[in-house]
Amino acid sequence: MVDAALRPGDAADALVRDGFAFVRAPAMRALLGTPAPADWAAFAASWNDLGLDTYMADGGRYRRRRHATFAAQAGVPAIARAPHQPHYQSRDYNQLNGGIARWFEPVSEPVGTGPALNAILRFCRGLFDRLAPGSGWHIEIHQFRIEARPDEQGQPTPEGMHRDGVDYVLVLMIDRRNIARGTTTIHDLAGHELGSFTLTDPMDAALVDDSRVMHGVTPVVPLDPALPAHRDVLVVTFRKADPAPLAPPSAA
Repeated sequence: MVDAALRPGDAADALVRDGFAFVRAPAMRALLGTPAPADWAAFAASWNDLGLDTYMADGGRYRRRRHATFAAQAGVPAIARAPHQPHYQSRDYNQLNGGIARWFEPVSEPVGTGPALNAILRFCRGLFDRLAPGSGWHIEIHQFRIEARPDEQGQPTPEGMHRDGVDYVLVLMIDRRNIARGTTTIHDLAGHELGSFTLTDPMDAALVDDSRVMHGVTPVVPLDPALPAHRDVLVVTFRKADPAPLAPPSAA
């Protein structure tokens, strides 16, 4: 489904109906409350300071990233940053790079506390709370830069068509520079294609119900082989947090 929804309820309806939604940049800016241009410019510029992903089992050196974890308790409005921790996916969800704890450089403090990321997390929290009322959330954010060179195309999803092993996913376009291709395709769990679209403009977004559909992105290549080429996205995942254990009864 290609959706230019202007209300959170429209995006929620699309996820319930189709399992995914494509939200164009003007609608996404409205949903986020239109971050100030200066805030967005500083946020986008932080993608110029990402470390190389050295865990790529395919031997590629085309992906740079930073990572952070947040927590949202049910019934508590605040979203709190958690201590830095590794990113882990089982091989059931990531046959290429899964099965190990991967430590990436943390998202910087100015980005983690800045108005742009806070607006994005608040939007996600409000949307996903509509779909799973009363949930607490384990939240991870990933800053990705996929670089493309004449001798090495960039792979946004080197694991192929996949699920992330969470409940909901937001993929937000930050910047495309000298890039061709990069089409997102959505399949149902039986492998049938449900839709496709390309994130091209800053704040174009894909929303995915990870329990119901798989997603993948085609490789990217430079338009002009003589110039640097990259695709920058923010990926935000929400997974229902395990409920806090009940305290043991006090001794009489």
